Amino acid sequence: MTFPRFRNLALAAALAAGVTAPAMAQRVIRMVVPFGPGAVQDTIARTFNAELGQALGATVVVENRPGAGGTVGTAQVARATDNNTLVLAAASHTLAGHLYSKLAYDPVKDFTGVAYIGNSGYAIAAPANLGVNNLADYVKLLKTRPGQNNYASAGNGSATHMGMAYFLAKAGVEMQHVPMKSTGDAVNEVLAGRVQGVTSSLVGITGFKGDPRIKILAYTGDRRSKFMPELPTVAEAGVPGYKFDSWIGVLAPSTLPKAEAEKLNAAINKVLAEPAVQERLARLGVESGAMSVDAFQQLLRADYEAAGVLVKAAGARVE
Repeated sequence: MTFPRFRNLALAAALAAGVTAPAMAQRVIRMVVPFGPGAVQDTIARTFNAELGQALGATVVVENRPGAGGTVGTAQVARATDNNTLVLAAASHTLAGHLYSKLAYDPVKDFTGVAYIGNSGYAIAAPANLGVNNLADYVKLLKTRPGQNNYASAGNGSATHMGMAYFLAKAGVEMQHVPMKSTGDAVNEVLAGRVQGVTSSLVGITGFKGDPRIKILAYTGDRRSKFMPELPTVAEAGVPGYKFDSWIGVLAPSTLPKAEAEKLNAAINKVLAEPAVQERLARLGVESGAMSVDAFQQLLRADYEAAGVLVKAAGARVE
């Protein structure tokens, strides 16, 4: 009687192994970055995707889907129904809702704000060959040559495009827009002296502190950045009322069940609290934080309204 029993136990174990192996196959979560490799969102996504995968018992894959100021990849996420597709978004997400006359999604209604990652500002910079050392002199020089100067950005509709367009409107200055493929390409145009300005994320510009080819003139936030405290804000430097910064966060399609959003939120917040991840984010100029799903959704709605005011003030439109 013991032998058959042994065989049955062995068979049960084999069947159990056969049944559970596929069931235990690791979940794959796609975190879409709607910009190319090396973009700010791409760099940020890769600072914590491995830890997030470990926290969830899953594989978190960062997937670049660039195009049309981030709207191509974002539209793909809006249509996803697998509960495993996310997008690493920033200010350009809400700006797009006011910039584009035809957008395949609603930046608020079609998304769930899963987790807030932090806030990051930008810096305005000019080539050294312009001979200016501060923002006031920069504005003064540009006003003597209306429409004769160019600025580069990461592309039409990008945050770097809108940050500069808004600055020009507030300062009463005219410049021509030269869209590039990435923030790095835009900064390179300034370094080469081919354009006369750029608004870059801190991660895209801090590596050039002290570079003789470029002058970093001002920070775009409403208070000085703790990562570059010597840099005055744009408002301090002579353009009162100017403020432009960006939240950074993880969004999911609005069809994601609330319970799943809460689970992801808890995992991301746990990962963001790890000292190693905080250190990486700090090196990128991100002031990290945490929010509940409901609080982040409220931020998304409020930022969408604010983005409308900014786009209108800048007089920008992308067809």
